Order: sequence, then structure tokens, then C-alpha cells
Amino acid sequence: MKGFRTGPGAERQGTGRIRPVFDHLDALTDHRGLFEHALLADPRVEHGYCVDDAARGLVVTCREPNPGPVVQRLHRRYLTFVTAAVRPDGTCHNRMDPDGRWSDEPGLGDWWGRALWGLGVAAAHSPGLGRRAGALAGFRIAAQRRSPDVRASAFAALGAGELLRARPAEPAALELLDHILSTLGRQRSTGDWPWPEPRLTYANATVAEALMVAGDALGDEAGLARGLELLTFLMGVEVAGSHLSVTPVCGRSPGESGPHFDQQPIEVAAIADACATAHRITGDPEWLAGLDLACRWFLGENDSLTVMFDPETGGGYDGLERTGRNENQGAESTLAMLSTAQQARRVAEFG
Repeated sequence: MKGFRTGPGAERQGTGRIRPVFDHLDALTDHRGLFEHALLADPRVEHGYCVDDAARGLVVTCREPNPGPVVQRLHRRYLTFVTAAVRPDGTCHNRMDPDGRWSDEPGLGDWWGRALWGLGVAAAHSPGLGRRAGALAGFRIAAQRRSPDVRASAFAALGAGELLRARPAEPAALELLDHILSTLGRQRSTGDWPWPEPRLTYANATVAEALMVAGDALGDEAGLARGLELLTFLMGVEVAGSHLSVTPVCGRSPGESGPHFDQQPIEVAAIADACATAHRITGDPEWLAGLDLACRWFLGENDSLTVMFDPETGGGYDGLERTGRNENQGAESTLAMLSTAQQARRVAEFG
């Protein structure tokens, strides 16, 4: 794994300057769930809620080692929301209107995969036996199904992998990861483009992380090696000089050079998660350089030299633009910042 080290000891320099603060996430959450969008720092109530964000919120609140009353309350809210979205046949709703009514047909898109991610993490780490049991029940129901979508399957794999670290014999998680290795792990490309898709799109590092997690959990060395190969390739594409220059909303094809805009915090958070997972599995300290780059991106070491979060409230800005940033602080961007800060803290404390 070569090509993006930021200098001797760089993996420690950025981690102390970014920390998770939950004030803004709390402001985006009401008695039902987490509002998806914001106008500047104010929630756009009229746009309602979605499982995509509540599931990410469930992961983030589970990661807090010593959650205070605010984080515990948020955790309960998100767990209730996500479990309510899972239908008896394993499909999942995503969108709820401001009056508390589901406004979509249940399906197996990204939100289904993220629901499995959140429920798998909660089944392993939620405080209290009752909550863990409820999350596990929801996970088992949703894990009956399989999605044809690459990203949805990758998100689901992360939940299954985390659940197996706590419950190594859990059949629903084992079967889900086996399916992901047998499908996603078989996809190959030729030439100078090893990525399993013709174009980079969004949350790209999650695809690599899913293969690493599945390969590690199932003892499949080929799957693990494939995930590490993809992450190494991705970092070679998404690092420009000494900073991250991630794939923008419009995607990236072979041969395209940047920078391109607008860049989304979710891309950076996915890199932070994947590099942290690669370090945990392999013990190779070079992967910490990727996590450091993700922290530095939020701190302003990016293509526009713009700070991408509010350190006082923990709000994340919605996109990096050529001349600055999108000033709105929606749920996805805020959770991306919090997730990256948590990974940085974990490395600083235990790395």
C-alpha cells in the first residue's frame, strides 16, 4: 500500500484537532427522527426524515465510548426509527413525512443496506440487552433479503461484519457476507482500471471496506486482498499532492483528472472508515495516513482550502465547491464529520 503518505508521523498530526460534538445533530433531531436537510443551521422540517440518515446516526451514536444523556437520547430515537422502517418481508421504508407517515414504498435500495449497517452495529454495541435484542431482531428480518445494488450490499456488509465481531456464529450475518463475497468479490476489471464498476460514483471506499470486512470475517484471503487492492487504487485516484481530492457528485471515469466539484463529506467519511478498517485488520500503520488525510480535509486541507465543519456545534457543511462551501449543514454531512472525528479519536487513543 503506497502512494499517499503525507510525511513522517502525519497520521497523528490531524487527529487531535477534530472531535465529535453533537450539538448540531441534536438540533436536527426531534421526537420522531433526524431531519434530512438544513437551511444553513436550521432543520428543513418540510423535507421530513429518512432511514439513510437515521441509520448513519445509529452507527455514530453507538461508537461513542461514554455516551452522555444527549447521545443516549439520540441513539434511542434513531433505533426506534430504523426498526420501525423494516417490513416483515425484509424490505425497508426510507422516507417519512413531517407528520410521521411513511411516504414511499418499501424496497432494497441504499437505505435497506444502511438499515442493516445501523442495526448490526446496534445489535453489537447498543447499551442495554433490550435494545441489542431489538436491533438484532430487525437485522435478522432485513437480512432475509438480498439487494442487486452494489452500494446497498456494501452497506449491509458493514453491519454484518460488526455484528459478527460480537456474535461470531450469527447465521444471518454469515450468510449475508458469504453472498456479498460471492457476488461483489467476483467482479473484475482489466487494464489500468481495477475498480469493479466502469465509473466511481459515491461512498466508493465503502465497496472496498465491505470486501475487507467480509474477507476478514469469513477467513477469505482473496476477498480481503481484493478489498485492500481496491482501497489502494482508490487512494491513488483520490489524493492530489498532499490532500484528498475526492470524487464529486457527478462521479469520475478512467483518465479524468481534477479537481472536480462539488465534493461531498460522505466520500471523506467513507475513506476514513475504510482506512481505519484496513489498519485494524492488517496492522499496517501506513493506512493511518489515509485517515489523517480525511481529518485534514475537514480542517481545510482540500481543493478549496476551506474548513468543512463548525467545531463549536459539530455541524458539517454540505459540499466543497470551487470557491468555498455549501453553507447548509444537513444530516448526512454532519454525520460524516462526526464519524471521521470518531475514527480520529479512536486512533489517537488506541492506535
